[in-house]
Amino acid sequence: MSKFYEKVAYRDVEEDIQSQKSIDKVIFGLLLIVIGFIPLIVMGSVVDIQSPLITSDGALTGGTKGDLFTHYKALTLLILTILAGIMFMAKILFMNGEFRKTKLNYAIGAFAVAIVLSTVFSPNISIALHGQYNRSDGAISWLCYLALFFIAMNIDYPMKAIQYIIYTFVPFVVINFIIITLNFYGNDLLQKNWAKQFFTAFLPEGVSLNEGSILIGTLNHGNYMSGMFAVIVILFLAKSIHDNKIFSKIFSFVIATISVFVVIMSLSTSGFLTIVAMMIFILWIAFKNERKVIAFIQIVAFCAISFAGVHILAGENAKVWDETFGFFTSSNPYKEEAVNLNKDLFNLDNRAYAAENSFELPEVAPSGVGAGSGRVYIWTYLMDLVKERPILGYGLDTLIYNFPHYNKDARANLENETVIVDKPHNLYIGVLYGTGIIGFIAFLVIIAFATLNSLKAIFKGESSLVVLAVAVLAFLFQAIFNDTLPGTAAPMMIIMGIVMINNKEETILN
Repeated sequence: MSKFYEKVAYRDVEEDIQSQKSIDKVIFGLLLIVIGFIPLIVMGSVVDIQSPLITSDGALTGGTKGDLFTHYKALTLLILTILAGIMFMAKILFMNGEFRKTKLNYAIGAFAVAIVLSTVFSPNISIALHGQYNRSDGAISWLCYLALFFIAMNIDYPMKAIQYIIYTFVPFVVINFIIITLNFYGNDLLQKNWAKQFFTAFLPEGVSLNEGSILIGTLNHGNYMSGMFAVIVILFLAKSIHDNKIFSKIFSFVIATISVFVVIMSLSTSGFLTIVAMMIFILWIAFKNERKVIAFIQIVAFCAISFAGVHILAGENAKVWDETFGFFTSSNPYKEEAVNLNKDLFNLDNRAYAAENSFELPEVAPSGVGAGSGRVYIWTYLMDLVKERPILGYGLDTLIYNFPHYNKDARANLENETVIVDKPHNLYIGVLYGTGIIGFIAFLVIIAFATLNSLKAIFKGESSLVVLAVAVLAFLFQAIFNDTLPGTAAPMMIIMGIVMINNKEETILN
């Protein structure tokens, strides 16, 4: 009789293991959809906004407002996260699945609690819950990011999982390269009737895109395009160097090259700086490679093509130089010299006065852009806000309703004193502002784990996990200059969760 029970128990264990593997494959499929499909969603939506402020400024007033980039991304993210969460909990509760035991779990829990509390006690609860109508980066999205991160670090992966993850980005790269190239050369996609009809298919009758609307990519702004595609450049360049198969090397190199052109045409410095900073890790990967000579030739070829790309594109738009190599030098060889006007027109001796005792207006600060394209100005005022609510913060993605707009020094830092600041332009300061010190500390612990695991994988350099690890570092670096969105944070938090897997389990991913 005891042998019978032993056989049944063994069969039950074996059945649970098979069930766990099956459900992990389904969860992995859902994660791939988050990585590859959500960033591509561009679809018009209309939402009713109730502004917490009474103002005549259109950016701060409530009413019916339209969004093209984030509403359906966030909705899809929520649905996929719920599905993945249900399957994951079924695995834990009914198939004898287990969480990986790590101190990181405490930080994840603490950060989740901080997000909830900061939302409940936020001065703008509904905004903190959903986020701004055109960003959707509130508590719901952040809890989804965190849930996907946790799930990603607690499932087993099929063979060649890293290959699947990396190649899932290919459609995103190709589609955005086409869109941004059309925009850069003055043939914006939204000028096409079929494109307008496609992107506005879900809009109510009588609602249309604003005149002059443009589409530079499937992400909201050039800053996000630049930062995200810098991550993809590093991802595919590292893969190209790490791969041993010729076709895979060439293909990854081509995708990295296409991606760097997207970074250049995004006209934002953040992506360029990220690539420059991450080259030290690319060089290390090349140094650890068995075929060092070929690896370094690849890097030289990539740099040469990138420089040629800047030259060609700057000839079309001189701002390309300003947003790339112009960061390191004040001169721009692609800008034409300003024409010198007749000095006599401004000769002080030719001035006419209405009276001897004339009334002189006070000097107005000259229009200009402050350090970091105005970011330092924003961060300075943000820290003043943090001092007023240091424990739980204001709630995520609520900055537009709490930032002190119309400052006298805004003109000198943001070009115009009427500019409305709607985001922190820094992931870390944004989390500090949104969730307070408690959430910020918990978030930093998560980032510290991710950074250390990534560095460990890179310096070890044996597993293909190194490719994802260097992408994680690139994402964390560009986050110094950019915020999060459902189309950028969700895919990268999944990859960050995969990097958390113990070194003993790396072979499963290869």
